[in-house]
Amino acid sequence: MKLKYLFFCCSLFLTLLHADSKKVDCLILEDENSIICKYSHERVSFAKNITVEWIEPDGIVTRTREMIIPAYHGSIYDYRYIQGRTQGTWTFKVIDNDKEFTTNFTIE
Repeated sequence: MKLKYLFFCCSLFLTLLHADSKKVDCLILEDENSIICKYSHERVSFAKNITVEWIEPDGIVTRTREMIIPAYHGSIYDYRYIQGRTQGTWTFKVIDNDKEFTTNFTIE
């Protein structure tokens, strides 16, 4: 019984650790010509202002958007079309107050 409890606690800890590291994630849907990026955060009782940046492989910010996450919402999405984008590794960055969260994806 103690072994099962220890396994459960370790699994829960690793799940929470993994969830925290994936606050920002992007998905490339080539058949729909789309890149969809998601920012997840803890739900709060007030609206939050965040800044989203799309950064090209050469470091140039090609889009900056101010977005509002409504109260009690846990995520927000932004998307762009693949066609016309520079090939290489892009960065999607979210600035939430004084914290920055990033993820990378590659357009081939």
